[in-house]
Amino acid sequence: MEKLDNDLFLRTLQGQKTERKPVWLMRQAGRILPEYRAIRENLKDFIELVKTPERAAEVTIQPVDILKVDAAIIFSDILVIPEAMGLPYEMQEKKGPNFPKTIQTEKDIQNLRIAQADDLDYVLKAIEVTKKELKNRVPLIGFAGAPWTIFAYMIEGSGSKTFSKAKAFLYQNPALSEKLLEKITQSTINYLKGQIKAGANTVQIFDSWAGILSPTQYHHFSLKYIRYICEAITEVPVIVFAKGAFFARQELGNLPCTAIGLDWTMDIKESRNLIGKEKILQGNLDPCALYASDEVLVAETKKMLDDFGDKHIVNLGHGVYPDIQPEKVKLFIETVKNYRQK
Repeated sequence: MEKLDNDLFLRTLQGQKTERKPVWLMRQAGRILPEYRAIRENLKDFIELVKTPERAAEVTIQPVDILKVDAAIIFSDILVIPEAMGLPYEMQEKKGPNFPKTIQTEKDIQNLRIAQADDLDYVLKAIEVTKKELKNRVPLIGFAGAPWTIFAYMIEGSGSKTFSKAKAFLYQNPALSEKLLEKITQSTINYLKGQIKAGANTVQIFDSWAGILSPTQYHHFSLKYIRYICEAITEVPVIVFAKGAFFARQELGNLPCTAIGLDWTMDIKESRNLIGKEKILQGNLDPCALYASDEVLVAETKKMLDDFGDKHIVNLGHGVYPDIQPEKVKLFIETVKNYRQK
């Protein structure tokens, strides 16, 4: 195992008691940093940045240098998987992802391939470059979208408040839905194993649209496939973040993964009781707390730290919003670093 200058994050995932809690943020590499925007302005679009390993590595490392986080997360996008399967996407400025073609029929599903790690060689190369440039300072997190979240985009074609087309597909075509979810799952396992081989120290599964399914549908069409991934990835710790899945916390706690990410709507003590004492918990400050006064932000952060107690990786309950000031993020991180457990 490689020796890192700062291994707080990995030691916490191993269940060790550490001198302080590790902290990183979802979407830490991105629009809040002027340094990121400077790189982005010199490229055609977001997808070019994702597919240029040297630039992706550069923006991955920026939060380590500027924000002083305890872990880096590779700069990429969850929608590289459908593209590798044969369904390309666009990233429209101020609108988000868009799929010119969507999955509508059994033939569409048959035409998709199961992606291999090599189909995403630009991400693997970005991981290799990042590892070299990090010089063993902090661990690197790899990631992928959960199969249901990827499925939702492939059917819907874009972001949505309801994902009603995707949910309708589940009701109208349950057997076909499972075929598509199985293909996405196998592609995701191949991809994550490639990331680990390239140097990722841990991986996170993002189920961004978990909260729009009913508990029954979530159990059948999402949790089952996340379990398959967790069972297949045994080389490194796995973190599962299922946004909005407050109803599934007990089931999430039964997954064969190392850590569960909480969003800001999930009560910390209740979550610990539901998930159990063994799992590491990650989260879960409301990102909007970073708009508050310094005094309020520090107080909210300390309250969260006290409520979690041990076995805690500090993060927000979702990604950093693009108009949050970097100085607020730095204050949040400094508060965590200066905190000592009561």
